[in-house]
Amino acid sequence: MPVPAPSTRSSRPPGPGRAGLATAGPYELLDQVGAGGMGSVWRARDTRTGDLVAVKVLGQHSASLLARFVREQAIRVRHPHVVAPTGWAAEDDLVVLAMDLVPGGSVQQLLDEHGPLPVGYAARLVEQLLMALAAVHAAGLVHRDVKPANLLLDATGAGDPHLRLGDFGVAAPVADRRYTTVPGAIGTDGYMAPEQARGALPDPCQDLYAVGRVGLQLVTGLPPWQQSGIGSSRLRPLLERLLVIDPEQRLASADAALRLLRRLDIAPEPGPGVPDRLPALPGTGSAWHGGARTGRAPVDWWGWAGVAACLGVLAACAAVVLL
Repeated sequence: MPVPAPSTRSSRPPGPGRAGLATAGPYELLDQVGAGGMGSVWRARDTRTGDLVAVKVLGQHSASLLARFVREQAIRVRHPHVVAPTGWAAEDDLVVLAMDLVPGGSVQQLLDEHGPLPVGYAARLVEQLLMALAAVHAAGLVHRDVKPANLLLDATGAGDPHLRLGDFGVAAPVADRRYTTVPGAIGTDGYMAPEQARGALPDPCQDLYAVGRVGLQLVTGLPPWQQSGIGSSRLRPLLERLLVIDPEQRLASADAALRLLRRLDIAPEPGPGVPDRLPALPGTGSAWHGGARTGRAPVDWWGWAGVAACLGVLAACAAVVLL
């Protein structure tokens, strides 16, 4: 999960559980480490294993947010360069989505701090991203929001970077009309392929266009809206094939892009180290920064029953679509 700056720590689960900790199923929430599109992001302990995990705590339960939650919790792609949900739970007024804890922050943070990256370092990140997308596409899914903020990093220090693709909240099955509205566009401006921005059906080549934009950002330090051309770098032959406007002329698959990248034989280069960005683990007597809370918050049973019913219906729909 991404780890934004501490200033994002504003949302709190509604009340503490056993031993003063907020709980949802087997997950004990320890401290908030960021915020995501669906709500707050917390470090938690899985009481079944003792492992630390990241959980997204669902915010206001709108219909669209519930649909996004159910869609993301249904993703089960297992790959060393993918961060997909490992489980979910609901207890009282808490609804959470659990996944691996990735402590090194995001590629966006790396770019914000260091600017353009050495091309050999950037090529390694692009290679790992393409490996992740090859697994995602093989599972019949399109990510639809590939961007530096969704590319997470393990805390490898001065060692080789280890990228993991995260945030599957808008992922969809390939060419599935039920997850696309026309003329609306789903994704992030600048990283979306032209046809995706026009509301085209989900297709893996749209993710490949986004890889081209990300790759160019890695070597120039410039976001898409400031990029004026591909320029000259050893990644240029790959970026040219990814940033083609016509999807029919774009590289057909992540595997094809990987083969081209490896033929370029770009030597590895040292780059910025990736530190552990998580704060020190707080004492377990309280899940909150700034003081413990006592007593369990009142439970809105009628409201929660409605949420549970919606989740059940949406989960059944997602199971039909994704199987």
